[in-house]
Amino acid sequence: MIVSNRAPSVDGSDDSGGLVVALKDALAKDGGLWIGGAAQQTERPSASLVLHHRADFDIGLCEMESGLYQDYYLGYSNSVLWPALHGRLDLIDVQPRYAAAYREVARRLARTIAEAVAEDDLIWVHDYQLIPLAHELKALGVKSRIGFFLHIPLPDLQTFKAIPDWRDLARWLADYDLVGFQTQRDLGHMINIFRHTLRGELRANGNMGIDGREIALGCFPISINVDGFRRLADEGAADTPPPPLPRLIGVDRLDYSKGLPQRLAGYEVFLESNPEFHSQVGLLQVAPPTRDDVDAYKEIRSELEHLAGHINGRFGTVDWTPVQYIHRALPRDQLAVLFRLSRVGLVTPLFDGMNLVAKEYVAAQDEADPGVLILSQFAGAAEEMPEALIVNPHDPQDIARAIKAALEMPLAERVERHGALYSHLRIHDVDHWSAAFLKRLLSVERIGVDGVAHFPGLEPWAAAG
Repeated sequence: MIVSNRAPSVDGSDDSGGLVVALKDALAKDGGLWIGGAAQQTERPSASLVLHHRADFDIGLCEMESGLYQDYYLGYSNSVLWPALHGRLDLIDVQPRYAAAYREVARRLARTIAEAVAEDDLIWVHDYQLIPLAHELKALGVKSRIGFFLHIPLPDLQTFKAIPDWRDLARWLADYDLVGFQTQRDLGHMINIFRHTLRGELRANGNMGIDGREIALGCFPISINVDGFRRLADEGAADTPPPPLPRLIGVDRLDYSKGLPQRLAGYEVFLESNPEFHSQVGLLQVAPPTRDDVDAYKEIRSELEHLAGHINGRFGTVDWTPVQYIHRALPRDQLAVLFRLSRVGLVTPLFDGMNLVAKEYVAAQDEADPGVLILSQFAGAAEEMPEALIVNPHDPQDIARAIKAALEMPLAERVERHGALYSHLRIHDVDHWSAAFLKRLLSVERIGVDGVAHFPGLEPWAAAG
């Protein structure tokens, strides 16, 4: 069973989201059930899962009232947890009803799952919206193995403790049999949080001992369907003329964690410091809207539009627009072609769990004439992709230097860097990610007569695969 905030579309027409693309093949192999909140809220929700059957797997939708969903999702999940886990404590909006709604949604999901689950089923819970789920399931007597994967960053102990309900969150995470993270950075933070909040003890096998039981921890960097994305780029580029000027490209949800104003600031410094590149290069920034009902997102949209206009007004000419800004989502096949035909990929988040755009950009490149990836040191992907040009997104001078280096990089160096990135990516694709997590979760033994879960033969933090 996969459990996430939203389930895939019932007819498969909207399977483009990263989580759906990553997991649907894993479910289809052995059959399974994907459980998530219904896309539309209702004031008379069903008390049971609303089941739908697809050719590849089944979908179970949990209905809820509009007010409850708003307080759970836009409220606690995205006005408390999202900013806190991304280190933006100044943006936390604490309302008493938010925490109550967050817990209530987990209770409802747990009741519906308990009706459908068998003891030998695996339950894989995804992301920050559903942290209390294992606690609620175990309170109902569910004995299945339950794993949790956090797709976004986990901050350090002091930042974590700024969340009003941080003790509850730590306890809820400790109720899982396996907790997985994108990076060693996040894994280290979890160990420290468990040590200092629940008196957790790090065992020789890499697990944490808490209150007489063990919790397995692991680092499982998520990835993409490399061959599939490469195929989209190959097919589309064959019929698409290259841009008239070398292009820098950024593709990000319009979110304050993505470092978009800092990126434009770095690009402005580049143009200011290198007048020889005026009319010789362009930046395309694609930033689809997200969570427009949250004030912080309205502010970042206004700021980005202002900066793009400022740069165009300062440097643009009748024949040259330095920044092209698109505030809408583009089809996946179109993005693949844009990546292929762009000389530089700009991925500069301030704090990110992984960032799959970095991997998509590398996968899309022509290996004979590849572009250059510029990557923030604070993206989870930086742990796996040292051959990119790693930058500090808070330093516009650093971004400007990297842009110049990327545009002037000799072909031989571009080929060498891309080759190393692509080789790693081919091995560590999305199938490797899901297989590694599920293999580790399968190795978790059910609670025995001594009340302890055992994890035989595991190397510390090893992601099998």
